[in-house]
Amino acid sequence: MKKILVTGGAGLIGSHLCEKLLNLGNEVICLDNFFTGEKQNILHLLENPYFEVIRHDVEKPITLEVDEIYNLASPASPIHYQKDPVKTIRTNVLGAINMLDLAKKTNSKILQASTSEIYGDPEIHPQKEEYNGNVNPIGPRACYDEGKRCVETLFFDYHREYKVNIKVVRIFNTYGPKMVPNDGRVVSNFIVQALKDENITIYGDGSQTRSFCYVDDLVDGLIKMMESNEIGPINLGNPQEISILDLAKLIIRLTNSKSKIVFKKLPKDDPKKRKPDITKAKEKLKWRPKVDIETGLIKTINYFRSKA
Repeated sequence: MKKILVTGGAGLIGSHLCEKLLNLGNEVICLDNFFTGEKQNILHLLENPYFEVIRHDVEKPITLEVDEIYNLASPASPIHYQKDPVKTIRTNVLGAINMLDLAKKTNSKILQASTSEIYGDPEIHPQKEEYNGNVNPIGPRACYDEGKRCVETLFFDYHREYKVNIKVVRIFNTYGPKMVPNDGRVVSNFIVQALKDENITIYGDGSQTRSFCYVDDLVDGLIKMMESNEIGPINLGNPQEISILDLAKLIIRLTNSKSKIVFKKLPKDDPKKRKPDITKAKEKLKWRPKVDIETGLIKTINYFRSKA
């Protein structure tokens, strides 16, 4: 039995990860300040004697005895990370330093949940790990993009200077049950609007693309990365690319909604394309996503219906 710390453990990915790690026979500590995490995501785990919740902000150091650390603590949707951009940077950078110091002290493995936003509005397609990105360092999304880029720098410097056993994954758009209805992510936005027969709001003309990875697939990739000898960075995502307009039409069909599609101005620095090259994940981790977009959306729609 390993003792595993999951920061941001009450979020979408973190809560699914905590549950999976418990099911694999580990002792799990969920650390979250509940800035964006939801208590209801982990309530069902509290009866497990090997599960512990600590309300704590990763900006502040903490001392624990652990074998592995999954550092997922960060607001991840534009609405949340732009609400308090300085807080977003502090959470990412100070949080990474504190978790890396803990990993150094306990000689534990540490995995950083980085992001496809590392690539900014990419000039190559699909995005490979060798691509250094096209990011506006002073734009409204920079608090998240550059925060994560700085975190990757910290991880590799701690590895080179202190020999910390690091793992870095770049996560592409993740969706699934336990998404927050009002967090501004496109999948949750569209599903909520469709279930209410409200207008579905598309920013821009809808030609921009995304690649959506179902949360169960993503969690499997995180665990495979932790168990591997790889350092990374390695892309984790589903290369099944879809335009935002086609996503809206698909959700309308799957929900049998009467919603109409309306268009609004595209936000500044919004990426035009997003698709992971997962060659490394397939070769190094023997991982590839299994859930196609329609199957995953049906499961996510059913979750939102159950909460209505």
